[in-house]
Amino acid sequence: MTDPGDDLELTKTSRKAWGALETVHVLAHFAPPVTQAYVDLGFRPRLSYFAARSAPYGAVGPEVPAATFYAFAPWLFTKTLPSSWEIASPEQVVEAQRDSIAGVMAQVLAEIDDAHVTELLGLLRTVCAGLTAPGRPLYAAYAGLPWPEDQGAALWHAATLIREHRGDGHLALLVAAELDPVEAVVLNGLYAGTMEFMRATRGWTDEEYAAGAERLAARGLVADGGLTEDGLAFRKQLERETDRLALAGWRHLGLDGTRRVLELALPVRDGALAGGMLPEWMSGGR
Repeated sequence: MTDPGDDLELTKTSRKAWGALETVHVLAHFAPPVTQAYVDLGFRPRLSYFAARSAPYGAVGPEVPAATFYAFAPWLFTKTLPSSWEIASPEQVVEAQRDSIAGVMAQVLAEIDDAHVTELLGLLRTVCAGLTAPGRPLYAAYAGLPWPEDQGAALWHAATLIREHRGDGHLALLVAAELDPVEAVVLNGLYAGTMEFMRATRGWTDEEYAAGAERLAARGLVADGGLTEDGLAFRKQLERETDRLALAGWRHLGLDGTRRVLELALPVRDGALAGGMLPEWMSGGR
């Protein structure tokens, strides 16, 4: 029988490890060399994200990514899919992403010795071996891709599998909590202090944001442009449940291994933050 104290410690440690790995994952969305690789294929820089993140699904239209990315306005998907596949195939997009992320990760890992990276990657492979696909569509799409041969790119791939597995669980909780995409964006933006970034990237109109905030206010979650006490408690509970649904891979590795992942991942996170490839608000410690 699992010791509840061990599970609590595993939850806390795995959350910190995921946070460090999240910094690695987002390099594929922010690092200029990766964006340039998409531009070289013929994509517009700001809209390349939608084709790049959708590529593991294959040549899909807008409906599946809109449903599984959740937080973005539908028009962003109809503007980019399936027309993106006339510019480059999903396979070409995945190849460009992996080739460019390998170069980015070489920079991130420049001051970290190979043995450190090899050990971390081995542990993360064990975490990923404990992840399952049912109910996790975006994770399943990425898990269906072969592991990159380049060690740095493989480290990014592991971080992405862990990230998307956790994200799919979070979206299931949003649906269960009857939070539509706009409401979820507002709730999270107020909780994390990222509303300005969300407004600039998620594609919803001011009117849609205002209506979403009104719906949250009617539930007692938002008032006067911020979270109420109930809203804060509600959002924290969502985060705790997200952590709980993300434990499978970390349980497969075990508490000691998870502690070691955290120890090894922190220098990698620091290398990603120090590389000047992430937004200022993220490099500042968010």
